[in-house]
Order: sequence, then C-alpha cells, then structure tokens
Amino acid sequence: MILLTPELRFALRANDINRRAAAQGGRPEPDPVPVVKLFNPLGAATWLATELGEDDDTLFGLADLGFGCPELGCFSLSEIASLRLPFGLGIERDIGFSTTASLSVWADTARRVGSILQAQAVIRRIESAPVPELPTDPDGGKGG
Repeated sequence: MILLTPELRFALRANDINRRAAAQGGRPEPDPVPVVKLFNPLGAATWLATELGEDDDTLFGLADLGFGCPELGCFSLSEIASLRLPFGLGIERDIGFSTTASLSVWADTARRVGSILQAQAVIRRIESAPVPELPTDPDGGKGG
C-alpha cells in the first residue's frame, strides 16, 4: 500500500510550510488537524501525522506505540514503511480516516484515555453529535 498519496504529501508539506512561516513571522504556531492515520494491522501502534518535512521523510504528529503514552514528535516515513509484519503485512494507511479535531485535541484526548484508538472513539462521538439549534427570539428582539 502507498502510505502517502501525492494529495496527502501536498497537505502535509503545506502544514509544515505554514508552521515554519508562522515561526519566522513571530506568529503562534498553527494547530492543524491530522492529515493521515497510519496503523499496525496486527498491533496497537498508530500514528497521526500533520506535517512532512523538507526531506520528504520526517513526519510530525502523534505517535502511539501501544504502551499507554502517546507522544507528539517526529517519526520517519521510510522506517514506518519498511516495517515487515507477520503474514507479509506492513503498516497501513486508514483510507477512511478524517477528522475536524486539531492535533492538540487528539494529543490531549489520547493522553487522557491512554491511546489514539481510544481517543478516536471519543472524538468520533463528539464529531458526530448533533449540534443543538439555538432558540429564536419570537418577538424579533423587541422585548415583548
């Protein structure tokens, strides 16, 4: 499986460029949403990436190797892609992954519940919850 499509690479690089520009301009660093989720189909290891460095190998995001302590940091795409698992399997990309939650929300939630996978269940419930409608003012604000 191709872990990063050209579209994913573009989005990851754009996030890296935006973060660097913010740092150089003295602006706060952006808090992008994860672009891609990689996972071990036979284990608990999961990675959420938001950025791809200029070297086209260094990803930044949230890494969870299944020990109960997800961490923000850098990881190597080539190392992840080179992992060989039993039955001829390798690390895979979750092709159905999408989120509206920022990386900091993912990191905080994953740390609180102990894993990216458990955080995904929590965040999915929140993202899919109906948004309540605000009550309307029947007299149009005239205090009626």
